[in-house]
Amino acid sequence: MRQLFLLYLLAIITGCGVAKSSFSPEKKYSPEALQKDYAIYRKTLEEAHPGLYWYTSKDSMDFFFDKGRALLNDSLSESAFRKILSYVTAKINCGHTAVRPSKSFLKYQDTVRVGRVFPISLKLWQDTAVVAANLNRRDTILKRGTIITSINGMPMDSIVDTLFSYLGTDGYNRTNKYQVLSNRGFFGSLYSTIFGYPSYYRIGFIDSAGRSGTVQVRPYLPVADTTVRSQAFPRRQMPQPSRRERKQMRRNNVRLLKMDTTTHVAMMDLNSFGRGYGLKPFFRRSFKALRKNNITHLIIDVRGNGGGSVTNSTLLTKFIADHPFKVSDSLYAVKKRKTYSRYIESDFFNRLFMTLFATKRKDGRYHFRYYERHAFKPKKRNHFNGKTYILIGGNSFSATTLFAGAVKDQENVTLVGEETGGGAYGNSAWLIPDMTLPNTKVRFRLPLFRLVIDKNVPKDGRGVQPEIPSLPTVDAVRKGVDYKLEKTMQLINESKAGNAQQ
Repeated sequence: MRQLFLLYLLAIITGCGVAKSSFSPEKKYSPEALQKDYAIYRKTLEEAHPGLYWYTSKDSMDFFFDKGRALLNDSLSESAFRKILSYVTAKINCGHTAVRPSKSFLKYQDTVRVGRVFPISLKLWQDTAVVAANLNRRDTILKRGTIITSINGMPMDSIVDTLFSYLGTDGYNRTNKYQVLSNRGFFGSLYSTIFGYPSYYRIGFIDSAGRSGTVQVRPYLPVADTTVRSQAFPRRQMPQPSRRERKQMRRNNVRLLKMDTTTHVAMMDLNSFGRGYGLKPFFRRSFKALRKNNITHLIIDVRGNGGGSVTNSTLLTKFIADHPFKVSDSLYAVKKRKTYSRYIESDFFNRLFMTLFATKRKDGRYHFRYYERHAFKPKKRNHFNGKTYILIGGNSFSATTLFAGAVKDQENVTLVGEETGGGAYGNSAWLIPDMTLPNTKVRFRLPLFRLVIDKNVPKDGRGVQPEIPSLPTVDAVRKGVDYKLEKTMQLINESKAGNAQQ
């Protein structure tokens, strides 16, 4: 789910070439049309969002709602309107609530050439921004590992604080926001949306020798730069993979098990719990293979896992958990029928779901009692009892947080890395339809259920914490080192050495 949000937010990029569609991104909407859409947006959130005041008080949300409304006294393009909505939406502190472009805007983007692009990708963490990649390959200054201190005279900490105000996350999680900006190309996309497209960027930096300076670089021009490169290095025609091969490649990008039968160590790459990737048979085959090959140490990498199906995350948990576990302590919706339900995707079926599977309790909320009461039992067949190391980080979200939180206290399980992007206490999610505003056709994701994962966890707006922190360093980025995996292998070697001495 989280990855879908990132992809749709990236669609905000402007600066495109000549359109082949009748849609124009420069079309302006009247203040009256914008205000009507905004009123529907606000009313629906106030009426149906189950976590609107979870981490932000009503007084504060009213302030931000009013602030957004005050900016709608002039005609605006869709992009400008989305920018205001994104700012207000971020104040909810809900990682599943996000603004999305209209379908016409997305179709338009598919028909045009991308224009100017911010040339560098950054890896960001507390008080640090480092070059992770540079589209201008001949740039000998802004190389991988170069520290960035400013852009166009604005200090990086001020830039990051500004961008953070447009990014929603669960609670007060800053690790997630740093990771979102670090995802390839995302910093440049959001930076350009907020600050525009200058002809040149003046970038302050500190190089590997500790020398500071400022360099002026031009935006990356994909068409021109790619044309020059293709002329210098003609492409070789490669055979196209079959449909079956493409499907397998997509699945391998999401889930893959690698085993070393000599060292009895295995690693499971798991980048989604989404449906359509064959995860259920994959888990069954994988844990059967682990047992047959006497694997004693298992690494499960969910650093890039934005969530998906709770059924899939629950199945994986069953193979690892050594005790019965619950998905939630409470799971409920606050409203079945909404005032503007006609603009909400699949609203009839969502209401039917609540009618059939949720029960209205004395508190007036619609509770999904099955998950509130049911304790899932661990698998007996092919259950993994060896040492398990779960790699987590800011992109670990939603259902991934359920998995990590359910097994983190086990003696044979160790969480390595950084805190998860998803909230440890809970989130607003489950059913998440799009709502399409009638005038601009701008959409936003509207989670309908509030999930309290564990009522005993502090409601501090943080993610699941690692037992063994493994944080980024400038040197690790410069060398391209997977520092979390290296730390995990060190722990495995220490575990084996300890067992050998016993």
